Order: sequence, then C-alpha cells, then structure tokens
Amino acid sequence: MKVFVTGVAGQLGHDVMNELAKRGYEGIGSDIAPTYSGIQDSSAVTLAPYRSMDITNSEAVESTLSDVKPDVVVHCAAWTAVDLAEDADKQEKVRAINAGGTRNIALACKKLNCKMVYISTDYVFDGQGTKPWDPDCKDYKPLNVYGQTKLEGELAVSENLEKYFIVRIAWVFGLNGKNFIKTMLNVGKTHDTVRVVNDQIGTPTYTYDLSRLLVDMIETEKYGYYHATNEGGYISWYDFTKEIYRQAGLQTKVLPVTTAEYGLSKAARPFNSRLDKSKLVASGFKPLPTWQDALSRYLKEMQDNA
Repeated sequence: MKVFVTGVAGQLGHDVMNELAKRGYEGIGSDIAPTYSGIQDSSAVTLAPYRSMDITNSEAVESTLSDVKPDVVVHCAAWTAVDLAEDADKQEKVRAINAGGTRNIALACKKLNCKMVYISTDYVFDGQGTKPWDPDCKDYKPLNVYGQTKLEGELAVSENLEKYFIVRIAWVFGLNGKNFIKTMLNVGKTHDTVRVVNDQIGTPTYTYDLSRLLVDMIETEKYGYYHATNEGGYISWYDFTKEIYRQAGLQTKVLPVTTAEYGLSKAARPFNSRLDKSKLVASGFKPLPTWQDALSRYLKEMQDNA
C-alpha cells in the first residue's frame, strides 16, 4: 500500500510516517517547506521520499498526487494556531489551508479513486452541555474561525468522496512540534505556581497512539466519521497539568481557574470537548491506551530524544 501523508513536519504526520514504515508500507511525506523541516530524530520520516507541496495550490495538488498515485492520502496538514486564526488579516489564509486545501486534496483523491483520511477536531461543535459528542452528530456550531474552517474541510471531504475517514481528535500532543505538555513543563520549571482552566473538559490524544489507529483504519473499508482520543476518562486542563507535573516530578503548584478568570484567549474555546469513541470499538478498531499511560510513555520519549 502506498500512502501519501501531508503535514509531516507536524506532530501527527511525523508519527503516521513512522507507523507506515513499521508495517512495511510505502510512505511519501509532504509539507510546504522545500525539504523536510520537522524533528531530526532517528525516525523513518527523514529517510522516506519527500514532496514539497502547497495544498492551497489546486494545480500543484493534482499534479503531485497524479504523479505519486497513492492508494491513500492521510491529510494531517492544517492551520492549527487557534487564536491567531481570529486575526482579520489571517482568516483568508486559514480558510485557504483548512477548507480550500482540503477540498483540493479531496478532488484529487476523487480523480484517483483513492481513500482519504481527514483529521478534524472537537471544535466543529459548540462545546455546550456535558454529553459526549457523537461522531455522526451534525449539530455543528463552531465557536471560532479555526473550528469553522475545519468544518468546511469536513464538508469538502464528505460531499466529494465516498471512501473517506473523518477522524476528530482533541488536545493533541506528540514529539514533533509544540503542544500543551511542552508548554506546561517549560512553565513549571520557571514558576512556583501556574493557573490552569478547570472548566474545559475533554481527553488528550497522543499522536503515537493515534497514528497506529489511523493505519489500522486505512487497512479497512470501514469509512465514515470517527472520534479518537486516548482512553482514561474525561478531565480538565487543570487535571491534566497536575498529572503532567506529578509524572515529571515537578513541585509546581497548580491553581484551578475558570476560563473567564483566565481570560487570555482571542478565540472562544469549547467547554465540552468530550468525544464519544464507542463507534471505534463497534467498528472493530482497538481503542487508544489511557491518557495517563500515554503521558508516561511520551515523557520518556521526550527524555530519550532530548
């Protein structure tokens, strides 16, 4: 199986490429930089074929994918700077990447009759209430530009393709790139006390674990919408931070605050990011390990690659 992966300079794309290599599949990595610009570890990513591609350029997308002729495209590339996306001068670019770029890839996949995986987000919902969101729920009410453009990307896939997996994730962390854990560890080493919101509830997603699930998926034809985060229960960012510091051996005190008290974000955040993952098991897929176990393995991975 030949798999084309976008966004390999990011957290998830990097790990998907490594998982493909582990299973003996042919992975072709892509990102906008002329050469691979992600972490230089001992991974398979740095050894795999790389194709520079601007997903917002429809001709470049069609030409590149027509040349590669993949069996599957795993589309990890996205604009993910949620607050920056709110800036008036950035919104056109955000939409061009998250919506237009995804549409370009979907149309190329349609022409090639290949499978497509689109990575989406809990931000397509309004985050109200306490009930976990069902993957097939169509009650979309994004609160911010990022969520709206990711929803437009979802629709570009579902309206143009039949052979697709739309996988919504949340609270992502991985080795390659920035994330909440890295930020909290840096803050914890320089501050005695940190304030963290305790009224936004969800579950973290470790890209190493997610990449295994995504490759499991593309080995099947069980298409549709899925939710995928680590198991281990729903938590707040406050709960997550406390466990990060506990496992990392930091004595930093964590103070719970409300989103209103914290008050630094330009973009509105969902309070309810609980994602119902039962469809994974019902479809025969193995759920991700607990987030506590994932955190432990991730901290060791960070240490090993320091």
